[in-house]
Amino acid sequence: MFCGAQPVSVHGGPCPRCFAVLNRYPYTGGHALVAPNAHVADLADLDAPTMTEIMEMVRDVQKVLQEVVHAHGYNIGINLGRCAGAGLPGHLHVHVVPRWNGDTNFVSVFSGARVISSALGELLGQLRAAGAKLNLPRLTP
Repeated sequence: MFCGAQPVSVHGGPCPRCFAVLNRYPYTGGHALVAPNAHVADLADLDAPTMTEIMEMVRDVQKVLQEVVHAHGYNIGINLGRCAGAGLPGHLHVHVVPRWNGDTNFVSVFSGARVISSALGELLGQLRAAGAKLNLPRLTP
């Protein structure tokens, strides 16, 4: 699942316990995921250092996204179990979803399609540049 996601990785520096990627099927432009390197399904399966690193990465991803996409707000959350919306129930991950006033995102509700305002590669370059500007070494190449 995430193992093949490195080409769209938000971070470039070594992170011993977690990584961040852009979602290939985003709800909004900049929709990112932060996940532990280990395949775990539940928060109870994470040790304290991994939990801490994940939350620090979530903070840094939100900060760099704000620098680039200038969202009005963010949804940050975890779906545990398929019935809760987890598309990948065997690998816990945190969603970082930029939001804007009035962005009801009705297209996916009516047609099953998603509208993305910029290409992933272009956005990735902007995020990495912002990570360097903000001195976030884990989010730069």
